[in-house]
Amino acid sequence: MKSIPPATVVWFRRDLRLSDNPALEAAVARGGPVVAAWVHAPGEEGDSAPGAAARVFLHDALQSLAESLEARGSRLVLRRAPTIKALIDLARETGADAVYANKVWEPAFLAGDAKAVAALRANGLDARLFDDGVLFRPDAMKTTAGGPFRVFTPFWRRCQSSPGPEAPRPAPERIRSSGMPPPSWPLPELRLLPSVPWDAGIRVAWPSGEKAARVRLSRFLDNAMAAYPDDRDRPDRDGTSRLSPYLHFGCVSARQAWHAVRSREAADSAPGAARGAETFLRQLVWRDFAHHLLFHFPSTVHAPLKEEFTTFLWRDDPAALVAWQKGWTGYPLVDAGMRQLWKTGWMHNRVRMVAASFLVKDLLLPWRKGAAWFFDTLVDADLANNTFGWQWVAGCGADASPYFRVFNPTLQGGKFDPGGDYVRTWVPELARLPDRWIHRPWEAPASVLSGAGVAPGKTYPRPIVDHAAARLRALAALPRREE
Repeated sequence: MKSIPPATVVWFRRDLRLSDNPALEAAVARGGPVVAAWVHAPGEEGDSAPGAAARVFLHDALQSLAESLEARGSRLVLRRAPTIKALIDLARETGADAVYANKVWEPAFLAGDAKAVAALRANGLDARLFDDGVLFRPDAMKTTAGGPFRVFTPFWRRCQSSPGPEAPRPAPERIRSSGMPPPSWPLPELRLLPSVPWDAGIRVAWPSGEKAARVRLSRFLDNAMAAYPDDRDRPDRDGTSRLSPYLHFGCVSARQAWHAVRSREAADSAPGAARGAETFLRQLVWRDFAHHLLFHFPSTVHAPLKEEFTTFLWRDDPAALVAWQKGWTGYPLVDAGMRQLWKTGWMHNRVRMVAASFLVKDLLLPWRKGAAWFFDTLVDADLANNTFGWQWVAGCGADASPYFRVFNPTLQGGKFDPGGDYVRTWVPELARLPDRWIHRPWEAPASVLSGAGVAPGKTYPRPIVDHAAARLRALAALPRREE
């Protein structure tokens, strides 16, 4: 009779799915029992520790993963302890001789993984890390000079000339159990959910887990991909994929998204399919570019990449920061975005750029303040994307927006929310204003304001800063040297 190999611990992190999971696939292929584990170790993730909104999504994703494992004969074991101790203890309890995990390309994870692998191997365990999380490894993409990329276009070209991501693999039909299940923490006792509930809007907007990710991806392919190049900038339309939190937590892999789009492109002869596919895949590679930058320049989480911004004296205005956070700036597009963020844990990308520009250029408040707020309130909060995005808007990062680009929230609103539908959804006190005034209520005649029930300074604030004057102030203050 053939003996069964020892158990393998599969350590889940940012790969909360069963399909296209390299570590899980390798563990199942060994033929022995698989111990699926997730370790809650507060403090070990450093800057990568999820914010409040992301923890809500994470809680539900773990619940979904547990249900998927149970349907295949396995179980998710939750531990709350220092990671290395938890993994060694779990291996001893189950007779496992190996610990497999998928890589997370963030500084805290990479440093922690190096220590974990060394400690696990020192305790006689076969510790392995598998490639995952991105389409193209950050350490493998180099310029012709052998260094990291700082500009997206040549990075995109290098990716296009490189072997594409491997085809995704299906989930295992069955996962051998380790017999008597080891002790596991109850999910609620990990305290991922807020102690003061405010997350109802997040949970309605973002059903979590692998099944929800598949539904979201299919909906995008069926309804939005062809029009994506035009609609992705329109916050008044459902024109984006909204896959970002699912990609961040690995409920769907970047490979799965890439190949699903390529397959639809090949099968769809409708006008716009190829253009939509290429535009979306380019956005996936932007995500890779952000991870590439964070890998090579980890200090950018706290410090500007461009040295001339190191000594820049940002303003200190707590009242203005709170007005921005609460969506009470007097600029309807900015306020709509900030309120959408608070209610749903998400903000349309075009509006993210406008809201970020308003903070760092109209108000001259530190980009790190904005990055911290986004990281805590975004359900898709991602250290690489968040850091890159804020440094791009501030003009202090790689491939950055130049100092003279100051988004005009009024013009941006008129261009990308021309009928005011987005503003009316999230700033309902302006809902009765005519389209002509919806993005500049301070200019509307008194009779129009009265007829729409808008009382400036009472039902809706007057602008906290004059954009034209703030733009000139920013142009005079911000560093001008360009790479």
